[in-house]
Amino acid sequence: MSKGVRCMRRAVSCCWLVLLLVSQVTVAELTIEITQGQDNPVSIAVAPFEWPGNKMAPEDLAEIVSEDLYRSGQFAAMPRQNMLSFPHYAKEVHFRDWRMLGAEYLLIGHVETDAANKRHRVVYELYNVPSGKLVVSGDFTASEKGLRSIGHAISDKVYEKITGIPGNFSTRIVYVTENRLKVAGKMASEYRLEVADADGHRARNLLRSAEPILSPSWSADGGHIAYVSFESNRPAIYIQELRSGNRTLISAFKGLNGAPDWSPDGKHLAVVLSKDGNPEIYTVEIATKKLTRITNHFAIDTEPRWLPDGKSLIFTSNRGGKPQIYKLEIASGEVERLTFEGDYNARAQVTPNGRYLVMVHRNHGVFHIAVQDLKRGVVRVLTETYLDESPSISPNGTMVVYATQLGDRGILAAVSVDGAVKMRLPSSKGNVREPAWSPVIQR
Repeated sequence: MSKGVRCMRRAVSCCWLVLLLVSQVTVAELTIEITQGQDNPVSIAVAPFEWPGNKMAPEDLAEIVSEDLYRSGQFAAMPRQNMLSFPHYAKEVHFRDWRMLGAEYLLIGHVETDAANKRHRVVYELYNVPSGKLVVSGDFTASEKGLRSIGHAISDKVYEKITGIPGNFSTRIVYVTENRLKVAGKMASEYRLEVADADGHRARNLLRSAEPILSPSWSADGGHIAYVSFESNRPAIYIQELRSGNRTLISAFKGLNGAPDWSPDGKHLAVVLSKDGNPEIYTVEIATKKLTRITNHFAIDTEPRWLPDGKSLIFTSNRGGKPQIYKLEIASGEVERLTFEGDYNARAQVTPNGRYLVMVHRNHGVFHIAVQDLKRGVVRVLTETYLDESPSISPNGTMVVYATQLGDRGILAAVSVDGAVKMRLPSSKGNVREPAWSPVIQR
C-alpha cells in the first residue's frame, strides 16, 4: 500500500458505511473551459433545429452540437445571433449568405414527433458551404429522455465526416470526488464515485464512502466499472453494474488489492495483489474468479494496462531501480522495458492504435503528462500544470483526461495527444481525482 493511500485512510472516519446513492444526492458536475485550441479551427454554423408545434423543445439540439464541437478545440461554432437565417430544410438554405459569413460547414435539422408512442425522430443534414454539397445526412429516434444522447451522436457523425476521426461525444467519464464534511462534530472526508457525459452533464453518483475509492476502470461494453474501495478498512476490488448499481466483490485478499483493468474481451481483469508477500500482477477470470499470476519478481510490479490485442500488458515496475514502464507478453512471459527517458514514468496507457504511450513523467522534479512514440522512442511533455496524475485516453485516441491541481483544488484537465488542444474540467463541488474515459457508448 502506498504512503499516499495510508495518509488518506487516516484522514477519514471509520464509523461510516458505504452507501449506494439515490438520485437526490448532489453530484459534482464538470464544466469545460478551453484554455488552448487549434490555430485554425474549422468554422461551422449549426442552425437551430425545428421542433414541431408551439411547444418549447425539451433539449436545444443545435446548442448541444455546437458546444460539443467547440469543446473539441478544433471547431469555431458560429454564434446564433450572427446567423442571417435559421434553415431547417435544404430548400431553405441560401449558401451565398453562409459564404459571406465565413462558414465552412452548415448543419441543419428538424424533429418529427410520434405523440402516440412518445418518440422523436431527429433528422440532420451537414453541408459543405463553399461547394454547396451535402456531406452527410441521417436520423436518430429516441424518447424525450434520449434527446441529449442524440445531440452527442450527431456531433460524432459531424466530427468524423470533417476530421476523418470518430468523435468522443457519446462517451462518459467516471471520476472520484472528495469533500470535507463535519461528522459528529469533526471534519472528515467523503469520497464519491461519479459518472458524467463527456461534456460534464448528466452527472450521477454511483457510490459514496468515508474511505478512499481508487482506480476506476471501464468494461469494454461500457456497462460495468471495476474499482478499489477501502470500505472494509482495507483495499478490495469490486465490479459495479451501472444500470442496476449491483456490485460484485472480486478480490479482498490480505494486503494489496489494486489497480484493476479490464481485458478487451471483458472476460478478465488485470490486478495487483500482494497476498504472497510482494506486489505482483495477476489476471482474474471474472466468471470464475480464477487467478493467474503473470509476474514473479522481487521488485514492485503494479499498474497493469491491457494492450489492444488482449495478449500483452504494460505495467510499472522499479525492477530497474526506479519506476519505469515495461511490456509483458502473457503467453511467453517475455518482458521488455519501454521507457528510458526520465527517472520516473508511471500510470501508462497505450492509444487504441498502439502507436503512443501516455504516462506520468517526472521532469525536473515536476510530474507532467507525457507521450512517447513507441516507434521512434521520442518523448514529448504535453502539460504545463503540476502534480499531474492518472491519465486516461479517449476511445478515439486523440485526447487525454488527467487529474491535476488548480490552486488548492484538485481538478480534471484534458490535453490532445499532439498537445495542440488543452482544457480544464473543474467540478462544481470538491476535489476531483482518478478519471477514466469510457469506450464509445453505442446507440
